[in-house]
Amino acid sequence: MPRPKRHLLATAQETLFPPASLPENHLIAKVRKAEGKNLYSVELPSSLPTEKTLLVELPSRFRSQIWLKRGGYVVVDTEAFAGRENKLDGEIVNVVRDEREWRKREFWPAEFVKKSSYLEESDEESRVGQLPPSDDDEVEG
Repeated sequence: MPRPKRHLLATAQETLFPPASLPENHLIAKVRKAEGKNLYSVELPSSLPTEKTLLVELPSRFRSQIWLKRGGYVVVDTEAFAGRENKLDGEIVNVVRDEREWRKREFWPAEFVKKSSYLEESDEESRVGQLPPSDDDEVEG
């Protein structure tokens, strides 16, 4: 029997807005790749003294409700599996859905600042919007 729709809506609403602050053991990480069976490899900012790549688990409340994509951001609890001896380094506690709102918060890592997709001004002229040279131009020379 599927979960009631109220659970679906509650989970979606919970991840829509960023919290006012993050606890010490919660870190923002970038999803590198899906390892399978609800396990994801995530990258932490290099400014942290911990290891750079972690293997984290997606809890059951997010499974089949919120999808993670490569390059997306999640909040990871690094002490969720501290008492157990296994290969997991943490658990995903929140998924960044409205990235623009999250970037405005003071706890957003400086390394994850969005880079402009436009190139800086270059010395060479752009040929965008120009026609290719005609055959008459080549004959004159």
